[in-house]
Amino acid sequence: MCCCVLKHSQYSSAVYNLQGMSCENYDPCFPDQPVVDRYLPIWASQPSFSNKPAFVWAKDSPSGLTWTSLTYSDLNAAVEAMASKLLCSLNRGDVILVLCSPGLRLVKVIFACQRAGLVAVPLVPPDLSLAGSGAAHHHLLRAISQAKPKAAVADRSYVEAVRSSASSANDELVRSTKKLQWLSVEHLEDSVSYSSSSSYSGCGPDDTYLIQYTSGATGVPKPVLVTAGAAAHNVRAARTAYDLQPSSVIVSWLPQYHDCGLMFLLLTVVSGATCVLASPVAFLHRPRLWLELVTEFRATCTPVPAFALPLTVKRGSCDRGKLPLKLGSLTNLIVINEPVYKSPVDEFIEEFSAAGIEPSCISPSYGLAENCTYVSTSWPREELGGANRYPNMPSYKQLLPSARLGKPYAEEDIVIVVVDEATFEPVEDGVEGEIWVSSASNASGYLGHPSLTREVFNARILGTASRCFVRTGDRGVVRGKERYLYVTGRSSDVIVSGEKRLLHPHYIEHAAHGSSPRHLRGGCIVAFGEDGGRVTAAAVLVAELQGNGLGMETCRKICEAIREGVRKEEEGVSVGRVVLVEKGSIPKTTSGKPRRWLAKRMLMEGSMPFVFEARFEDIRQVSDGEGRGGRGIAHGEVASSSAGGGGSFKFLPFSCL
Repeated sequence: MCCCVLKHSQYSSAVYNLQGMSCENYDPCFPDQPVVDRYLPIWASQPSFSNKPAFVWAKDSPSGLTWTSLTYSDLNAAVEAMASKLLCSLNRGDVILVLCSPGLRLVKVIFACQRAGLVAVPLVPPDLSLAGSGAAHHHLLRAISQAKPKAAVADRSYVEAVRSSASSANDELVRSTKKLQWLSVEHLEDSVSYSSSSSYSGCGPDDTYLIQYTSGATGVPKPVLVTAGAAAHNVRAARTAYDLQPSSVIVSWLPQYHDCGLMFLLLTVVSGATCVLASPVAFLHRPRLWLELVTEFRATCTPVPAFALPLTVKRGSCDRGKLPLKLGSLTNLIVINEPVYKSPVDEFIEEFSAAGIEPSCISPSYGLAENCTYVSTSWPREELGGANRYPNMPSYKQLLPSARLGKPYAEEDIVIVVVDEATFEPVEDGVEGEIWVSSASNASGYLGHPSLTREVFNARILGTASRCFVRTGDRGVVRGKERYLYVTGRSSDVIVSGEKRLLHPHYIEHAAHGSSPRHLRGGCIVAFGEDGGRVTAAAVLVAELQGNGLGMETCRKICEAIREGVRKEEEGVSVGRVVLVEKGSIPKTTSGKPRRWLAKRMLMEGSMPFVFEARFEDIRQVSDGEGRGGRGIAHGEVASSSAGGGGSFKFLPFSCL
């Protein structure tokens, strides 16, 4: 491994000439292996790959960019040595929690678990100083209870903190961690030399190698059982779809523990590419870092959640840094998180067109944990430079497509069907239904949930008995000659109006933000039906405020604007209640998806502090409003006439930020 600290002016001349490297005897479809880890010794043994960086870990600092690289040869050696040490105290098939900090050590451990034949459960390590509280603590406790691991691997300082906590505390999480064997990743890295063997004793294609939790966007996260063979098929499908090669350079700041962030670790190795990694925290602190890494490493591919585009436009635009951005190397900007709105993508392209970004690189994509991760993309890889690229890509109700079903890749055998949930029959093109996916990438099921596994993973089209489908719970519609698939929302989030009209909350949220973009945080608004079920006469909106110090009159006007904006943009949709909350109040997944179900529960239970609430009397009866969850209640009510609803409404004002 090598580590350097370079200033921007020095770095461009020091970057590896990855795009121009020689790759003799390389065919992107050869040598396909049944398990991803088995690619490593192949690359490590080839002269063109052994000293090539597989992964680079980049850090942002005032003195310049700090980076550490890990070659294919070093990675293979480290994985073999760590696997041997793991098997000194564990047996093949044992479950192990992976709680390492993001970085190259985490990459090594992920592959070492596969080579040792262990079942890895990667998790974000919770902050032990916040004992017993926080989503990460609850998630760790859930994983220990469900997966029943025998051991956990973490940074040495974290292991010491766990042992210290275990001797001085009494909460449930501490009692659970005391039962585990704790291994430090530094101990696994230490010293051991190894001798390569011609035989492979790690995971077989049918062995479970990963327990990957769902994001929690639609309910409590569920443990998905992923076999090593399904994961290998999934990243091979993605490699083909995105046209990744050994000359590809990937930049990713996504969390490495699950979903797209984890998949790109595997995808890098299958492709023989180089992946530049950074911390999600570093991106959120300074979004422009993402594009600077693309510039410095001349990246060709980068996956980002949809929320990253408007955030980077707002806080990381072309004129906000010392380093001139050069984005012309990008051939694949993968936009994940469904649904994908067209307008933020257009704004991003417009903002960074001066930096050389090509609209043709935009790759709206779709995936879910139940299919390992990757499902599809609408990026037409076989039409490089053709007319059917992003500028001409059609949209539907403001959304971009996430697949083209007119030209499926038969060799990857991923079948996508839109189905009527009531009849289990495919719907006609143009009719919305539930998206079903059948693929060798399908996971095995949910750990400890046999009935739910049968319902979700063993669905069949009515009248057929051959092919099993995964019911994604996502809704979509297929349109046009190319049969573009548009992911329109999630079944569990749908609001059913009193007229039995199906309302997707993201449209309501989008209209609400457009009504007061200066005062509301984009992507931090949730809409759902009023308590008492999905059928409702009016929607409830919870919105995070952009800044501090907003007065009561400003909050009142924001609520009025939200209601009127939704009424204008979404015909027939009424807003019965608006709740303004502090920044960071709305729960989200690690990839930035709003957890509407949890926000609704918190609001109904009174555990979400809010600073202003408006209830509209012409829609529902106003309660006496004791301000559950609120603080600093200013007693009294403000009455006003409706801004356009034809009735009156009342506000229950709270002291504002």
